[in-house]
Amino acid sequence: MTGAQEPLRLMLVDDQQLVRVGFRMMLEAEDDLEVTAEASDGRQAVDLLGRGLAVDVVLMDIRMPVLDGVAATGEIVRSLGASAPKVLVLTTFDLDEYVYSALRAGASGFFLKDAGPAELIAAIRAVHGGDAVVAPSATRRLLERVVPVLPAESAPDTRKLEELTDREREVMIAVARGMSNGEIAGSLFLAEATVKTHIGRILAKLQLRDRVQIVVLAYETGLVRAGEVTPEP
Repeated sequence: MTGAQEPLRLMLVDDQQLVRVGFRMMLEAEDDLEVTAEASDGRQAVDLLGRGLAVDVVLMDIRMPVLDGVAATGEIVRSLGASAPKVLVLTTFDLDEYVYSALRAGASGFFLKDAGPAELIAAIRAVHGGDAVVAPSATRRLLERVVPVLPAESAPDTRKLEELTDREREVMIAVARGMSNGEIAGSLFLAEATVKTHIGRILAKLQLRDRVQIVVLAYETGLVRAGEVTPEP
């Protein structure tokens, strides 16, 4: 890290103090990461950020007292808008349905609590940079498990997809099927830089925050359905 580069400012939100202590020790061993705040529930996190606390990435637990991670994520995104920090949800696979709700509320991705330190650190840096937080295949597996069992809601509004060109729809479908930029480029015979440009246009046209929300919207609008995925290697 250069002397002029400021560390990423992190907030830990978890109702278990020992968990927060463990994460803090691990994260602050990195020169480019700094834990600037902690909260024991979602309400504390919302209040701290609402008072102007500067944070780049929030590591958000799901199940907490007072205000859970899903509701807290929604409040943060709604109240702070474009200035909201990125939210990285901490989860285990038995809470998949809550993770999906958090993604819909505006979280930028999810991370498994039992994964290794190097993976968490890479995930934080990735989400801060606006990239995929986890491997696209992991996002795909999560949504494939959750979408079929979610309660029915009102019919999705597919009109917003009409703003996309045919090529942008193709790219959006490929993203939702768990393909990386390189894989999309190969399958559509495009340069990888062109794929990135298409993804940027999709985000702008549909007013989405990141790649994960592209996947969520593709499922919600029926552009991609459960079972229509790229096989695992």
